[in-house]
Amino acid sequence: MPDETLVANPLLAPSPLPHGLPHFALIRDEHYREAFDRGMAEHLAEVDSIAGDPAPPTFENTLVALERVGQTLSRTSLAFFGTSSSLATDAVQAIEEEYAPRLTAHADAVRLDPRLYARIRAVHDDEAAMAALDPESRRLVERHLTEMTVAGAGLDESAKDRLRELNGRLAGLGTQFEKRLLADSNDLAVLVDDVAALDGLTAGEISAAAAAAAEHGHDGAWLLTLVLPTGHPHLASLTDRDLRRRLHEAQSSRGNRDNANDTKALVLETVRLRAERARLLGYDTHAAAALADSTARTPERVMDLLGRLAPAAARNIEAERALLEEEAGHPVEAHDWAFWAERVRASRYAVDLAAMRPYFEAERVLRDGIFHAAGLLYGLTFHERDDLEGYHPDVRVFEVHDADGTPFGLYLLDLHTRDTKKGGAWMNSLVHQNTLLGRTSAVVCNNLNVPNPGPGEPTLLTYDETRTLFHEFGHAIHGLLARVTYPHFAGTRVFRDFVEYPSQVNEMWMLWPEVLRSYAVHHETGEPMPQELVDRLVAAQSFGEGFATGEYLAAALLDQAWHAIDVEEAAHVTDVGAFEQSALAAVGLANPLVPPRYRSTYFAHTFSYAYDAQYYAYIWSEVLDADTVAWFRENGGLTRANGDRYRRHVVGIGGAADPLESYREFRGADADIRHLLERRGLG
Repeated sequence: MPDETLVANPLLAPSPLPHGLPHFALIRDEHYREAFDRGMAEHLAEVDSIAGDPAPPTFENTLVALERVGQTLSRTSLAFFGTSSSLATDAVQAIEEEYAPRLTAHADAVRLDPRLYARIRAVHDDEAAMAALDPESRRLVERHLTEMTVAGAGLDESAKDRLRELNGRLAGLGTQFEKRLLADSNDLAVLVDDVAALDGLTAGEISAAAAAAAEHGHDGAWLLTLVLPTGHPHLASLTDRDLRRRLHEAQSSRGNRDNANDTKALVLETVRLRAERARLLGYDTHAAAALADSTARTPERVMDLLGRLAPAAARNIEAERALLEEEAGHPVEAHDWAFWAERVRASRYAVDLAAMRPYFEAERVLRDGIFHAAGLLYGLTFHERDDLEGYHPDVRVFEVHDADGTPFGLYLLDLHTRDTKKGGAWMNSLVHQNTLLGRTSAVVCNNLNVPNPGPGEPTLLTYDETRTLFHEFGHAIHGLLARVTYPHFAGTRVFRDFVEYPSQVNEMWMLWPEVLRSYAVHHETGEPMPQELVDRLVAAQSFGEGFATGEYLAAALLDQAWHAIDVEEAAHVTDVGAFEQSALAAVGLANPLVPPRYRSTYFAHTFSYAYDAQYYAYIWSEVLDADTVAWFRENGGLTRANGDRYRRHVVGIGGAADPLESYREFRGADADIRHLLERRGLG
C-alpha cells in the first residue's frame, strides 16, 4: 500500500514499524471507525467464502482458512482495545460505546454461522483426518468446535436471534459500567486544603497530589485520586484518621450515589440478562455457562475451593483484628485497618513497609529487578527504543532480545496515573506472534496507576506497587514468550482461570534473593536493603493474610453469588446492597472491617472486564503458582535450566496445549494445594 494511503489510515495496512508496533504517531481517533467498518465487512466476506465453499470441508480449507482471515479487524481491535483503557478520552469512549455492540454482533455472525459450524464439526468427526494432524492442529479443531458450541452455534434460528440481542445489550452495559466508574472515580477524588493532613505520605506522593490538584484547577491544594480496589494504598500511611475515613468512603461509594454515574441499575440488568442467556444456552446459571469451558469446569468445584478457604480466613481476620486493636488502643474501623496493620507489622515483626520505599525506586525495580529476573530465567535482555513512539508520551518502548541476541518483540510500559486512564493494572497485547501469518514476534504493554511525582522527584514504589509491577510483567512475559502456529493460541489466549498463573509466579521473584539484592538499593545512599529487614519481612509474610485472603474471597464469592442465580431468582433481586450483604453473610465474610476488594457497584472485573463468574481465577491459579514456586525451591531456584523447562511447558506454549496436562509434564504431578495453604497461613 502506498505511503500516502498509510498516512490516510495507518490501520488499513500492516505497520512498517519494528515488530509490527502500531503506528501511534499517525493513528487518529477517526481512523478507528473507518478501520472497524472495513475490517468487519472484509471479515464477513472472507468467512462467507469459507462457509459457502462447495468443496468438502478439510482442515486446510476450513480451520486454516479461518485462522488467516480478519487481519484488518484484528489489527484494529488490538490497537484500539489495547489502548482504550489507557486513553479513555471522551472521543475514545464514544467509539467504544458505538462499536462494542456492533463488534459483539459481528462476532455472533461468525460464531453462530450454521454453515461454518457444520464444516468444523465435519472436520472434527473425521477420525482419520484428525489422527493425521499434529497436536496443535488437532487442538485447534477441538477448540473452535467447543467455543462455537458453548457460544450457541447449535441453537435454532429463533434462539440465536434472541442470543444476538442479549449479547449486544450486554456489551453496551459493560461499556456503560466502565464509563460511569471512571467518571465517578474522577469526581470522588479527595481534595485536601492543608498539607499537614497528608502526614505519613512521602514527598513524591505529596508532590503528585499537588500536581493532580493543579491540573484540576485547585492550585495550592492537594488531590488524592482513587484506585480501583476498595483499599487505597494511602490508607496504610496517612496519620490523619478523618482523612483516612474520607478516602475510604470515597473509594467505597463509587457507582452507588444515585446520580448520573450510578451503576446499580446496570448491575441488576446485567445479571438478569446473563441469567437469561445461560438458560437459552442450556445452563441453569451464568456461572455454569461461564465455567463450562475452563479448567474448573463447574461452579461446584470453584465453590469447593473457596468454601475451604473462607472459614480459615474469617478466623484469621478475627485474630488480626485483636492485634490491631491492642496496638491502636481503641476499636478499629475499616479505614483504620491498613494503618494499624502496618504499625503491628512494625512493632511485632520490626517490619515497616513504608521504610522500604526508598529501596523501590521505579527504574531500578524495572531494570535491575524485573528485567534481571527475566534474564536469569530466560536469557532475555531489554533495550529502550527512544526512536519508537507509544500511544502516549508517558509510554516507554523496550526491544526484547532472546538469549542468542535475536530481536524477540517489544515491551511497552505505561506506569503513571492520569485522568484518562482507568483504574487498576493490566497487560494488553498489541501484536500477536504466530507463524501461520509470518509474525515472528509479539508486542505487549503493561499499565499501572502509580502517582507521578513532581519534577526532579524519584518515583518510589510501595511494596504493593512493586509486587503489582512484577505481577503484570508476568502477563507480559507470557505474551512475549508464547510461540505458536495459529493466531487462536497466541500469547495469553488461554483459559481465564489459567491466565493468572504465570503472572502470580512472576510476583514471587520480587523477594527472591538473587533478584532482590540486584534492585533493592537505597535511591539516595546506594546502600542495599539490609538483609535483616528482608528476613523480618519474609518471617512476617503470613501476618495480614487473613485480611488479604478475606477481602479477595469476599469479592470472588460475591462474583459467584451474582452468577449462581437463575432467571427467576434474578428477576426478584432489586436491591444491590441487600443482595451483596446477604451473599457475604452466607459465607461468613460480611465483616464491615474487611469489605470486599471490590463492591458490586465498582466491580469492574465482573461487570466490565470479562471476569464474570471467573474472579475466582486468581486463587485457583495460585494453587498452581504456589506449587510451582515450591518446585523452583526444590530444584535450585532461578536458573536458566529451570527457566527453560518452565518456558517449554508453561509460558512458551500459549493456548496450543491443554494447560493442566502441560503443567503435569512440567511438575511431574498435579499441583498440591498444601503449598497455597501454607503461604496464606490457612493450614
